[in-house]
Amino acid sequence: MKKLFLSITAALFILFGGMSTAQADDYLRVGMEAAYAPFNWTQNDNSNGAVKIEGTNQYANGYDVQIAKKIASALNKKVLVVKTKWEGLVPALTSGKIDMIIAGMSPTEERKKEIAFSDAYYISEPTLVVNSKGKYANATKLSDFKGAKVTAQQGVYLYDLISQINGVQKEVAMGDFTQLRQAVESGIIDAYVSERPDALSAQNANPNLKMITLKDGFNTSESDTNIAVGLRKNDPIITKVNKVLDGISKTEQINLMDDMISRQPATVATDEKSSFFKQVVTIFKENWQQFLRGTGITLLISIVGTIVGLFIGLLIGVYRTAPLAANRVLAILQKAFGWLLNVYIEIFRGTPMIVQAMVIYYGTAQAFGISLDRTLAAIFIVSINTGAYMSEIVRGGIFAVDKGQFEAATALGFTHNQTMRKIVLPQVIRNILPATGNEFVINIKDTSVLNVISVVELYFSGNTVATQTYQYFQTFFIIAVIYFILTFTVTRILRYIEKRFDSDDYTTGANQMQTKVVN
Repeated sequence: MKKLFLSITAALFILFGGMSTAQADDYLRVGMEAAYAPFNWTQNDNSNGAVKIEGTNQYANGYDVQIAKKIASALNKKVLVVKTKWEGLVPALTSGKIDMIIAGMSPTEERKKEIAFSDAYYISEPTLVVNSKGKYANATKLSDFKGAKVTAQQGVYLYDLISQINGVQKEVAMGDFTQLRQAVESGIIDAYVSERPDALSAQNANPNLKMITLKDGFNTSESDTNIAVGLRKNDPIITKVNKVLDGISKTEQINLMDDMISRQPATVATDEKSSFFKQVVTIFKENWQQFLRGTGITLLISIVGTIVGLFIGLLIGVYRTAPLAANRVLAILQKAFGWLLNVYIEIFRGTPMIVQAMVIYYGTAQAFGISLDRTLAAIFIVSINTGAYMSEIVRGGIFAVDKGQFEAATALGFTHNQTMRKIVLPQVIRNILPATGNEFVINIKDTSVLNVISVVELYFSGNTVATQTYQYFQTFFIIAVIYFILTFTVTRILRYIEKRFDSDDYTTGANQMQTKVVN
């Protein structure tokens, strides 16, 4: 079974992992969500001037990508898109993971405290998106939305504009436009504030969504509506960037945006008479490669993370149950190291994995200049997180072994390590198998939070498909089914292993071993 796990892990790493990031000077690493059409989106080929997304077999395109290509050309470089969740863009820039942000970002005063901005390369116009069959489909002015449940994306100026609507029910901000569109379509909210290009794209792609053209719109400032390139503070490249942007006239901006709107990937055709499951099958057939790759990354991270975490837990469990050394100095050092292990366990059990991912991946680069490969960083994060939990599970498993076996081993002159290796750990491993399986299942699901450090796992891949097709319920149904298949299969495999441990051959061998030790 050990060889089987190692073989599976190696195969997954070859197929889905180990993808080195481009660090060469001839690449301009640009951060964006690649899921905010028409500013940026993900597609499966390099048609219409799309560029490569780092670490995947996919490509990015859109208005932002075309602007990035103009800047890169002036710098004699090629564009390499680093696909990153919105909340991870600024940390990615300040930590040196990317060279610039071109993602429809406004140069607000809050952001200016962290990063620098170029001149504007587009001026946005805020509007609202509603359900085309809903109560507010015929609204024409802000006052029509009195009493409406309205929200916007988290961390953008659009959310602050909601307060300008008298009597509005301002809902909690959401993480991305996928959630916003799904919430409007399902009736959870009545409207969300967006920018005109996104709203127009949503309306064209999904008949259930409608952009509201406001006669009397929001009051905005230039810092809000201007869309600019984000750069690190004191980056000398800003002069060249501004020179490129100054050469793009307002007419060229409008024409380029219109062109990108027309070139967006076509949404999956929806026949209202078609059943839900037929739509699901259509989406899967057209996007199975994205789902497959995301599933592979999820399995790679969860398998390696669980195995390494189990190994860490076993080492810590053995160490923490070891008797103090006879030498006083060694005993003090042993206690000090044990205290450090307790700190490690409490920190990683007491903080969310998404926070750990942000701190380890971006924090180490910003504070110490250590640049980690995102896949290796993800495996490391899951491993040490699992190790913290497994150490407590192992410790409990060791204490569950009858004390008489420890006493017998000590009487026979066994060292602590010999006692653990030959008598205790074989029993512990069997006893903690259910808990280990539970950790494995949790890791499969928790890899979804790693998209914050740009890991394109199953959820991130599925979310991209949803933004491309505008078929949110159908797409997330596919994701749910894949997660269920993974967790169900893992559970059944582990139960088979438990039965093998409980088999007569294993039990007989274990009893013979313990009898030999006692005699």
